[in-house]
Order: sequence, then structure tokens, then C-alpha cells
Amino acid sequence: MTLCRPFLRTLRKSQTKQTLNTLKLYHFTYYTSPPCQSGAIAVDPKGPCAPRGRCNVDHAYPVFGKSTQKDLSICNHFLFEYSRTGRNQEALNLFVELHFSSLPVDASTLSCVLKVCGCLFDQNVGMQVHGKCIKSGFVEDVSVGTALVDMYMKTEGVGRGRRVFDEMGERNVVSWTSLLSGYVRNGLNVQAIELFFRMQVEGIKPNQFTSATVLGALADDGMLEKGIQVHSMVIKNGFDSTTFVCNALINMYSKSGMVKDARAVFDGMETRDEVSWNGMVAGYLTNGIYVEALEMFYKMRLAGLKLTQTIFATMIRLCANLKELGFARQLHCCVLKTGYGFYDNIKTALMVTYSKCSVMDDAFQLFSRMHGVQNVVSWTAMISGYLQNGGRREAVNLFCKMAREGVRPNHFTYSTILTAQPAIFIFQVHAQVVKTNYEKSASVGTALLDAYIKIDYVDEAGKVFELIDEKDIVTWSAMVAGYAQRGDTEGAVKIFLQLAKEGVGPNEFTFCSVINACAAPAAAVEQGKQFHACSIKSGLHNALCVSSALVTMYAKRGNIESANEVFNRQDERDLVSWNSMISGYAQHGHGKKALEVFEEMRRRNIEMDEITFIGVISACTHTGLVVEGQRYFDMMVKEHHIDPTIEHYSCMVDLYSRAGLLVKAMDIINQMPFPAGATVWRTLLAACHVHRNSKLGKLAAEKLISLQPQDSAAYVLLSNIYAATGNWKEKAMVRKLMDERNVRKEAGYSWIEVKNKTYSFLAGDLSHPLADRIYSKLEELKIRLRDAGYQPDTNYVLHDVEEEHKETILSQHSERLAIAFGLITTTPGTPIQIVKNLRVCGDCHTVIKLLSKLEARDIVVRDSNRFHHFKGGLCTCGDYW
Repeated sequence: MTLCRPFLRTLRKSQTKQTLNTLKLYHFTYYTSPPCQSGAIAVDPKGPCAPRGRCNVDHAYPVFGKSTQKDLSICNHFLFEYSRTGRNQEALNLFVELHFSSLPVDASTLSCVLKVCGCLFDQNVGMQVHGKCIKSGFVEDVSVGTALVDMYMKTEGVGRGRRVFDEMGERNVVSWTSLLSGYVRNGLNVQAIELFFRMQVEGIKPNQFTSATVLGALADDGMLEKGIQVHSMVIKNGFDSTTFVCNALINMYSKSGMVKDARAVFDGMETRDEVSWNGMVAGYLTNGIYVEALEMFYKMRLAGLKLTQTIFATMIRLCANLKELGFARQLHCCVLKTGYGFYDNIKTALMVTYSKCSVMDDAFQLFSRMHGVQNVVSWTAMISGYLQNGGRREAVNLFCKMAREGVRPNHFTYSTILTAQPAIFIFQVHAQVVKTNYEKSASVGTALLDAYIKIDYVDEAGKVFELIDEKDIVTWSAMVAGYAQRGDTEGAVKIFLQLAKEGVGPNEFTFCSVINACAAPAAAVEQGKQFHACSIKSGLHNALCVSSALVTMYAKRGNIESANEVFNRQDERDLVSWNSMISGYAQHGHGKKALEVFEEMRRRNIEMDEITFIGVISACTHTGLVVEGQRYFDMMVKEHHIDPTIEHYSCMVDLYSRAGLLVKAMDIINQMPFPAGATVWRTLLAACHVHRNSKLGKLAAEKLISLQPQDSAAYVLLSNIYAATGNWKEKAMVRKLMDERNVRKEAGYSWIEVKNKTYSFLAGDLSHPLADRIYSKLEELKIRLRDAGYQPDTNYVLHDVEEEHKETILSQHSERLAIAFGLITTTPGTPIQIVKNLRVCGDCHTVIKLLSKLEARDIVVRDSNRFHHFKGGLCTCGDYW
């Protein structure tokens, strides 16, 4: 099990240490004498078979004499004794000898040997005995019929067992219980529960064994309500004083998360055995209540009970969850002393514990000593341990060695090794998965598609997804998350709708993923709101991951007010929520609000990460708070001990560049502990364009071109710098270089969504059906803008053309076309929101400010850099665009 430290919320560290220390000081007493050998009765030489307690029967085969009845009685006695003591093969050999002696058999003989066949899981011999039952006329006997049912159920012959049961003329409670137990043993819990209620309808009163069996089925299927009903029956029938029935109740309540009810049953028991104590310890462990589990173990020792293999395995698992290495080593010593150290489940549990405690050498040493008994479970445990401790190479090598030694991986092995993630290795594992026919398995298929998603092979993941037979909600959620990760909103929504159509209920992770997909720039504005409504209907909107995804989605989709509303309603907030609000406010131009959120984090002593400070420094950048930005950068390094990354230095370069402090920005680049990347040089180059610094701009462009020779941004920005300074010759040389290198400038597009349909526009675009009306609206706006005092800034036209033509080019920028379309297709007063793939030019920024006032519209523009909220002639960026 992977530990995500859930016990920190339920376990006080001081309590744990105190209880552990108490256990360490306690002197264990152990039963070191080996258990008595199974088998035996004493044979009185004066009598054919007179048991005298426990003795040896190795050579006590009866002599078949003249007295048929006497010989059969002796044989039956030996059969029962061999069966009772687990010497099933010897019992079967005796029956074969009896068969060839032509001695007649009775119902007791056949019932006993059928039980032996069930214990040996030998259906072939069992079917031959079945034939003898029919020939000898005992098939109608209720004990023989019951034994047949039991034999078939134990040998996976469920259909045959049911047919025998249905053909029985007489059935008793043992017959019903055998069938019911068989269903449970074969995982058919629903049928077992139906059978339990049916037997009562037919007038058969359940006994203690029936009750215990059905409680186990209810526990495995999580049917708590029916379990409570059966508990009432148990009390009514007086079975609540039976130890193994109470043990089944403890198990059921523990698996249902009702540990207090399990403890009430435990406390009310007249007699408790090792199973009772282990059930309570395991129940506390399963439900993450570790202090009580330790205390229960301590009380068990005080009660003088012998420690069994099962309780040791449970306690070692507890040490794994607590990462308590010292106590695990003590338990290791104990299991070696008691002889339990040779059991595979104990060794595997110790391996897992040492892995969780990051002592892989000890874990591997244990594994290496399992000569001849290394099974798929132990191999998988070691592979998982290496992966958990960063030993990816060791895990892969071990997986390959496992195959060479002929150990066939199971679905847990494949699911584990697929987290190793190297692309080539995933293809190899996929080939093995196909060969071993695990591709249709939900757990393996999900792990495989998740591995493909992590290396950005979403199409391959989709193919794997289609092949999985029974997709569970984890599989569906993984596929939705894959499309969300790629920014494919359409794909994510399609999968979500498909799972809803097939009647699969989405969980909080499904909603989280599809809402994240709706945060992509290409997503429709209303889609995120629709899934928000769906999450409210499902009652999952308050789940932490869902509410955090909603904050992020609304912030990225231009609705910072809704993001803030969701943020304020969160009962619990994670770091994602706080970071999303800081980054959201920064991107929307609300720098001071972003810093207020950050200061609230400081007051609450919430642990911050590098993303927090990227948001804070960006907030200072977008609002011109240069001094504050430097202060927060220093705070990150000195107070929070977070090493600056390339992203942080890029933010600092941006901070100084936007403020026109290009020399200071260059100083930061020169002082960085690692080479500046493309993002840093692109940031400086953009600032050089704004501030008309051709010398530094040329340096930044050369650096950027050397890093990304096919990126058009460097050529275009440098060309624009030369054009803005009137150096048309240099501009032409840059354009010629672009042509020689076959570098194409990215076209500027703008998108607007109207009535759930998205429309795109290119500068000077005439392809839209409403082009005439759009250009007519632009002419109307041109006149109104002139009357309002607007003067076109033709410095943003980077072509050597006449001034009048420059004004025409400016008026036909893609964002203006999109806004004009929005004005003519929406009702007055309706907010307009557009997205642009490039940065908004300064002249368009001025025009949109004026339009927000002239048209009395709120206009939101999301360009490649940030959000601009235009209202009443102002923009939230404060012209730090």
C-alpha cells in the first residue's frame, strides 16, 4: 500500500511513540515448542481400533478380515481419523484399497472420502466417487448429497454442485450452508446472500456456520444494511455468544468502516480467540486508527494469548504504514524465534515494511534468501519497493530478471512496473501484456493507458482504453485526465458524456479532470459552468480536488469573480487553491489582491512552494511593483529556502524589463547560476521591442535564434524593433533570413464565442458570412473613436507603407474584427470576451479601452500574456500590458 501520510490526521505522534515504547519494553513470551504432528490415534494391539489419545497411525492400516461389518467399521474409523488430522492422501489411498477389496461401503464412507477429495481439490477423483455413490444407491442420502455439494464447490465445479443440490430429495441446514459457503468461496457473494434469505423462506433455520459465512459475504460486498439485519438474526437465534460468529461480525463492521461497532461486538464477547484479537487489530489498521491498533496488540499480549502467524503479519503491516523501522526489526526477530519467519506472507510483509522505511538493502536481502519460494507476490513487492524509493533502474532490471527466471507477472506486477515510465520500456511491457492476455484487464489497462498519457501518447492510450472489457471509474477518470492534460477539451468531454451514457457514476477525480480540461483556451466558456452544475447535482462540488479545479478553471477562463466565490466557499483549501487565486489575480491585473491572498497565506502559516512565488512575482510584474517583486524574491530564498528556478529568474527579468530597467534585467541574466533559456531571452527581446532598444534587442534575438532557430518570435520581434526605429534595411535582412531558413511567422488570430459557437478571425479577414456588417460596424466605430479624441499610433504598423494605409491595417486587426462581430450579434450591455493567440498591440489596447466606454460594454481580452478587463474606458492592467 502506498502511504500518503493519512495517519498524521488521526495519530498524535507522541501517542504513537509512547505506545511503541511500551511495546518495546514489554517482555514477549513465546510458545517455542513445535506444534504436534497431525495425525493420530493409538492402536491397541488387543483391539482392531481403539483410540487412546494422540499417537501414530503410520502403519495402522486395518486388515480386511471375514467380518464385513467389523472391517467397514475399522476402515471408516481410519478414514475419519486421517481426514480429521489432514492426512488426506493417506485417506484416499485407504479408500482405494477398500474399493479393490470389494468390501461394501456405506454413506459415512462416501461422505468422508468426498470431503477428502474437496480438501485435495481433486474433482476428477470426486466425480468417480460420485459415480460410486449413484451405483451403490447412496446418492439420495442427505449426508452424501451434502458432501458432493461441498466437494464440487471446493473444486470450482459450482454448476455441478448446484445441480446436485437441486436434485437432493432432502436438504438440511448443513446442505444449505455447504452451497452458500461454496458461492462465497468462488466469489459469488450476491448469490450466496440471496440463498441465505431463500433458505429461511423454505423453513430452514440458519445455524452458526451459515450466519458466519453470510456475514463474510456481506463484508466483502459492503452490504452493511443487510449485515445489520443478519446481526439482529444472530442475536435472536442466540449465536451472539459463539466466538467465530462474533469474529465474522467484527470483520464485517471493520470492513464497512464502523470500527466502534466492531469494538462493541469485541467487548461483548464471552470468549475471545486469536482471530478475535487479530480482527480488531486489523480493523483499526485498515481504518487508519493506528494508536488503537497498537494498544489492542499490547492488551492481547497482556491477556496471554499466543501470537499467531496472522497477527504477526498484521503488526508488520502496521509498521509499514507507520514507517516504524525499530519495531519492525523487533517483530522480525520474534517471527524468527517462533518459526513463522519461513512463511511467505511474513517475508513479503517484512520486505514491504523495509521498503516503506527506505532500507532497500534489508528488503533485498530478505528477498534473496527466499530460495525456491520466490513467487509473483514477493517479486512484485520488491519491484514496488524500488520504485517507491527512486530505484527505477533496479525495478526494471528486477522485472526483466523475473521474466528470465520463469515467474509470470500478474496484474499487480504489470500495474506496478508501468509506473517506471521510460517510453521504450512501456512499449516492451505492452507487448508482454498483450501476450499474457492482460490488456483487457481493468487494472492493467488503466495502468497502461496512464503510462502512455504521462509520456504524451494520448492516442495510444485511447486505443488501450477501447480494449478494456469492464471499465471502472478509475479507468474512465484516467482517460478524461489524459485528454485534459493534452488540452483536448473535446476529447475529455466526449469521454465524460460516454461514461454518463453507460451509467457509470463520475467521482470527484472525474469531475476534477473534466473541469481542468475546460480551463484550456480552446474550451467553450459555458462548458466549465455546466460541469460545475453537474458536480453540484452529484454532491461532489465541495470535494477539495473539485473545488480547487473550479478555482483554477474560472481564473483561467476570465471569470476571476466566480473563482473568488468558489475560493471563499471552500471549507478546506489546498495549495492548488491558494496558488490558483494568486496567479489568477496576477493574470487579471489585480496585483494588490494577489498580494493580499499571499499575505493571508503567511498569516495562516501555510506552506508555500515555488509556484506560489511565481504567482506573487508575476503579480508585481503586471502592476509595476518592482521593489516589492525583488523583496518577495529575496523572501523566497532567505525565509522559505526555496531554490530559484529558471521560471523565477524569467519572472524577475520580466519584472525589470517591463519597468524599462533593461540593464538591471541583463544583470540578472548574467548572474543566473545556469544558462538563460529561450523564455528568458524572449522576455528581454519583447521588452526591447516595447522600449525601442535595438542594441540589446539584437543580442537577445541572436541568443534566442541560436536556441530555437525555427521559432518565428525572435525574427519577428527583431524585425519589429528595426521597423519601429525606421531601420528598414536591417528589417529586410531579418525577413530575408527567415525566408532562407523557411521560418514562417505565426498568424494573429482572435476567437469569440457567441451562443455556444466559436468564431475565429484573422487580420483583414473577409471570409466571414457577416463580413459586410462587421466592416460597416468598424467604419461606424472609427468615426466615433475620432470624435472621442482617438489618434491612431501607426508605430505599431511595421510595414514601410503610406500613413493612411497604416491606419487601415490597424483598424483591421483580428481583435477588432472579433469585437465588432460581438457588438452586432449580442444584445446591448452583454459582456464580450475574446481570446488572441498573440500579444495585443498598444494601439488596439487604446481602442478597446475607448470602446468599453462608448459601447457601455465590459470587454475581456485574453492575449498570449495575460487577461485585460476593459470597463468604462479603463483596463485592469493599468497599461502594464
